[in-house]
Amino acid sequence: MKRANFLPFFLGLLAWACISCVKAEDPYRFFNWVITYGQISPLGVPQRGILINGKFPGPTIECETNDNVVVNVINKLDEPFLITWNGIKQRKESWQDGVLGTNCPIPPKTNWTYHMQVKDQIGTFSYFPSTAMHRAVGGFGGFNIQARPVIFVPYLKPVAEFTLLVSDWWKSDHKTLQQRLDSGKALTKPDGLLINGSPRGTSFTGKTGQRYLFRVSNLALTTSINFRIQGHAMTLVEVEGAHTLHESYESFDLHVGQSVSFLVTLHSPLKDYFIVASSRFTKPILTATGILHYDGAKSKASLPLPIGPTYQVHWSMKQARTVRWNLTANAARPNPQGSFHFGTIPITRTVVLANSKATINGKLRYAVNKVSHVNPATPLKLADYFNIPGVFKVNSVKDKPSAGPTILAPSVLGFALHDFVEIVFQNNENSIQSWHLDGHDFWSVGFGGGQWNATMRNRFYNLNDATTRYTVQVYPKSWSSILVSLDNKGMWNLRSANWPRQYLGQQLYARVWNDEKSLFTEYDAPANVLRCGKARK
Repeated sequence: MKRANFLPFFLGLLAWACISCVKAEDPYRFFNWVITYGQISPLGVPQRGILINGKFPGPTIECETNDNVVVNVINKLDEPFLITWNGIKQRKESWQDGVLGTNCPIPPKTNWTYHMQVKDQIGTFSYFPSTAMHRAVGGFGGFNIQARPVIFVPYLKPVAEFTLLVSDWWKSDHKTLQQRLDSGKALTKPDGLLINGSPRGTSFTGKTGQRYLFRVSNLALTTSINFRIQGHAMTLVEVEGAHTLHESYESFDLHVGQSVSFLVTLHSPLKDYFIVASSRFTKPILTATGILHYDGAKSKASLPLPIGPTYQVHWSMKQARTVRWNLTANAARPNPQGSFHFGTIPITRTVVLANSKATINGKLRYAVNKVSHVNPATPLKLADYFNIPGVFKVNSVKDKPSAGPTILAPSVLGFALHDFVEIVFQNNENSIQSWHLDGHDFWSVGFGGGQWNATMRNRFYNLNDATTRYTVQVYPKSWSSILVSLDNKGMWNLRSANWPRQYLGQQLYARVWNDEKSLFTEYDAPANVLRCGKARK
């Protein structure tokens, strides 16, 4: 009798649990993007730009930790197209990464739908085209991930947020720029800088005494920038998905591909103020301005513009060392999950990557450890997944720089899943470099001049509270070092964020692998996977 009475209760409890599981699924956010050409005039000269739903720059994606983001991309251009999601980890599915080593490009007059979950991430990110030189004429935008309400955020809540996208700009068409690179010549210097698609006048309105969050991303192709707001201190609170200690800055350097968030309190007299982005390490200095407008202000922003650094490399490196991880923050962290003691984790492998330029067959190329990457017709990920031979060789690029000629080849380094790796970027050139790793974030532990060697770990590394990020700068004739837990199985692009260098070969792919086929470590190819090259059905 007691068992009979218990059975309905048990079944009811089971039904409630099932319904709760369904209701507990993470939310979905759907976007339908039509990619077209359209006439724009950012620098006063009419030219062809790439628009998303008729907009330049493209719309900002706003979502929350663990949301499922579904973006249907309809390609109405006259050539193949892809979008990559800068800093979005794509946990267990490099299929959604949107680069030519993992995805076939979306053919003209067709569509493809990205389905990604922003798993365990918060912060400021971006997106942009990864094909050809499309990025030079638009198709980019912001990607902001809010923390869930139940997660403590270690700074005072702002009344509003502003997204600022800084980009360098050419008056030339993207096909003209691409033809120049294909002909073996270096890209010319940019003609100007833009803030949200304009060299001047982009306005952001706030109220006296209120606090605002400025999300700033450097979406330039080649140019490091210094960012500042006239008459206001900027408190750094987040760098590329990691909460930081609250340092106050009058100006801040952002290198190509990097994103940060500042808290700014409007405490100055009632008027307008200049927002300034100026180029670093360039001649001449390029400048773009926006306006911070105090609600009710009648006075316009007045000159002079606040002064920023120009060529001072040591100043920039010194500032970079002031950025620290906030170890009290209760938010998404890089794996190993919750690890504050990354400096004590045994390093399984050290890789030293040296960038270089070379002339091959009479044309300019860029390389990593003497290999200049070429994208095969069959994406590396598809070749790996479908066991297609003859597309690439694992470890076609070596762990250390070596002598000898620079070669053209698909560039792939093999790693074991869960390797904890030290990667040193060695820059022997006179220009600043910037490196990005897809699928992961990493601890940026050290910067230094000259040639890296093992003694640098004791002299220059911060193994206590170095921040995590997904893009790191490497100063001229210098090195930068990162530590990364390769816990995300897949084929991941490690590239120069300086786009002409990436386009001409300064990139490689990290194949993070184990032999176990399991959905716990990697998802199968999605049902809508595009197939091209030798992977065609």
